[in-house]
Amino acid sequence: MIAADSTQTNSAAVLRPGGSFYYEDRELPVIQSDRDVIVKIIATGLCGSDVHYWQHGRIGRYVVEKPLILGHESTGVVVSCGSKAEGIAVGDRVALEPGVACNTCQACRRGRYNLCRDMRFAATPPIDGTLCTYYRVPAECCFKLPAHISLSQGALVEPLSVAVHACRLAGDMQTKSVIVFGAGPVGLLCCAVACAFGASTVVAVDIVSSRLTVASKYGATHTYQMQDASPEVNAVDLLRAARVEDGADVILDATGAEPCIVCGLHAVAPGGTFIQVGLGRPSVTLPIGQVCDKEVTVKGSFRYGPGDFQTAIGLLDARRVNLDGLVTNEYTFSQVEEAFQNVANRVGIKSVIYGPGVEAEMANSVAA
Repeated sequence: MIAADSTQTNSAAVLRPGGSFYYEDRELPVIQSDRDVIVKIIATGLCGSDVHYWQHGRIGRYVVEKPLILGHESTGVVVSCGSKAEGIAVGDRVALEPGVACNTCQACRRGRYNLCRDMRFAATPPIDGTLCTYYRVPAECCFKLPAHISLSQGALVEPLSVAVHACRLAGDMQTKSVIVFGAGPVGLLCCAVACAFGASTVVAVDIVSSRLTVASKYGATHTYQMQDASPEVNAVDLLRAARVEDGADVILDATGAEPCIVCGLHAVAPGGTFIQVGLGRPSVTLPIGQVCDKEVTVKGSFRYGPGDFQTAIGLLDARRVNLDGLVTNEYTFSQVEEAFQNVANRVGIKSVIYGPGVEAEMANSVAA
């Protein structure tokens, strides 16, 4: 076990209540179950939730009341395994699913473990995250990366799984028209998955033109820049630009912004499906008449569930989803605060922080 080697340290970037970071050495994780796996963290992508905890100290009922390690979109190399960690071996390059459900509650037993009330999710107070040297997870939370995917790119498997989950909630996408609001990492990955799932029209929508210029690389057939107009006017112009004047079969909102949600409900076709993927304000005003008049199916999407990570890996392995260019900013472990600041300022598309002592060459190398 790695803990037996006293020369190793588990360096961590820790968030204080109040919003400042500091570095400290934490205890080395050890195998506690015969299904446990210990992973040396190579790369961690920054998520909006990480930035929100840094800036505001809480998300809903989860409050940063004591020092917390952030980070949950991680890849690494397996350094130790329990005796029953089937399918995983020391040296494997893996993406980590950062939540461990109880597996006994009603939600878990029904195959919806993402709704488990006792979920232990990395970087959700009081559970520490992955901005550290070593991290322990069960073997079922380790997914071997395809040989052509770097460990830096692999940090996108977690948000790709979010996109997979959202698209699966929308049902059959074959030959369907899909509009995705938000051309950030999750929105672009939603475009990519919708295309991989057979959508004939995929429209990326954003207010920032520079983000839309790359959307075609990730499956978008059309783009639309939101204008300074009402959601109703934007919906008409959007549908005309996408050549789906009768409405889109599926709307995926990855923004959580009220104008986008309202626009989407005006743009969805009669009998269509609206999936809420992104989170913004906890309460928004909706045009409920549109929902009723068109018998729209409205669903919330929360993280990912059974099979979503495996599907994400499969899409990458088959090269049906392209990650090239999504990671635009990479930082060393000593640059954590700078990385958070740049994400808050919407610099680039996706930011990744290397693990302690990790060099760019290791993070960006592939197995074949």
